Amino acid sequence: MSDNQNLLAEQRRALILDEVRRRGGVRVNELTRKLNVSDMTVRRDLDALARQGVLEKVHGGAVPVAEASTHEPGFEAKSGLELSAKEDIARAAARMAVPGSAIALAGGTTAFALAQQLLEVPDLTVVTNSVRVADVFYNAQRAAASGGAGPRPGAATVVLTGGVRTPSDTLVGPVADAAIRSLHFDVLFLGVHGISVRAGLSTPNLAEAETNRHFVRSARRVVVVADHTKWGTVGLSSFAALEDVDALVTDAGLPGPARSEISEHLSELVVVGPEGVGFEGDADT
Repeated sequence: MSDNQNLLAEQRRALILDEVRRRGGVRVNELTRKLNVSDMTVRRDLDALARQGVLEKVHGGAVPVAEASTHEPGFEAKSGLELSAKEDIARAAARMAVPGSAIALAGGTTAFALAQQLLEVPDLTVVTNSVRVADVFYNAQRAAASGGAGPRPGAATVVLTGGVRTPSDTLVGPVADAAIRSLHFDVLFLGVHGISVRAGLSTPNLAEAETNRHFVRSARRVVVVADHTKWGTVGLSSFAALEDVDALVTDAGLPGPARSEISEHLSELVVVGPEGVGFEGDADT
């Protein structure tokens, strides 16, 4: 974490948050040395991260927030975290979408990043319960139309389920569940609140857990897109076991022991990021 004078604020804050979570707490003077920035810069970064609710400021430094299993951060609070990791994950996951296929895209900020990459995949049918994801495709169509180009050739057909809106801007509940039950997907791309060997995939929202169960049951192939901070997090309700997942796309921040543990339960683990892109497992991608 040295020689980071020129890091963008979002990159610097991601490094700070990772250090706080990894060590269980860190002091301001330690961060100034490691990041090669001023005390004032570090304190501003800590203020910003505290406002997002992802760490707690204490005298002279910061510690992780001990989140309850029922705590559900909003979309905006999560959107500024692990940005570069989410973009790397999204690019790798987009290569798994076959032109002309029917895919499901559940909610979350990583799914939002993936939607932007999928704009380049032709002739997709996209079913989503995420208002944010649907907006990505709708806005692309409107931009093309306003430029006089008309509908883009091969543009995705998007189906937005109904339902009750969550803090993450996903639609859940009986209406969403009924829509998903009647459909069949080639691939489900699924962001998660937490993932672990014991709890599998989990979320703090009970209604979202039920909707995600229907997504998993309706998909021929399940691809989880999740950065390394989701590993070891457990929400209130589990909705799938690791064995229900065909592939996990994550970033290089995932520790080696966790990679080995995951590989015992999944056939495919895709690790992306600055340490190099790796494909582990026996599946073809």
